[in-house]
Amino acid sequence: MREQTCQLLAAYTSSYPEELVYKEKMLQFLDTCPDCFLRSCRAGHFTASAFLLNPEKTHVLLLLHAKLDKWMQLGGHCDGDPDALGVAIKEAQEESGIQKIRAIRPTVFDIGIHLIPPYKEEEAHYHFDIRFLLHAYETDQVIQNHESKALQWLKITGENLPKNRASVDRMFEKIKKEQ
Repeated sequence: MREQTCQLLAAYTSSYPEELVYKEKMLQFLDTCPDCFLRSCRAGHFTASAFLLNPEKTHVLLLLHAKLDKWMQLGGHCDGDPDALGVAIKEAQEESGIQKIRAIRPTVFDIGIHLIPPYKEEEAHYHFDIRFLLHAYETDQVIQNHESKALQWLKITGENLPKNRASVDRMFEKIKKEQ
């Protein structure tokens, strides 16, 4: 399965220069850090996220993260599981309460590396985030859990989209280009 993550990242292409840098750093981290999928890896670890759209690709489900107090895509730690797509789906289900979540395509949609600030007993560390484009029906009941302050379906072309988050802005930009 670790090889599958390597293949997913190696196959990923982007027109965004920062993502090309992230890709090289992720492949290097994957190659040099045997415990890169475990939260116990102090320098950082892989995470998987879901940019969750309705089937028409007009709305996205975002959460207001409880710890970070920022609007972001659903996702979480791989916790030892190198199946990034599987982790993205599982995390989206857990964080939204929606069980009928499917991949729009099984390839990487976006990647990012971001510094997570210290929190309680946890030191600052990096998340090496692999993001997938998933879909669910906005008519399915959303159930908020302890990891978020709010969950909301937002119109992709709306004025109320979160601003000043480069990676989230980039994902919105990519979706708009696909429409």
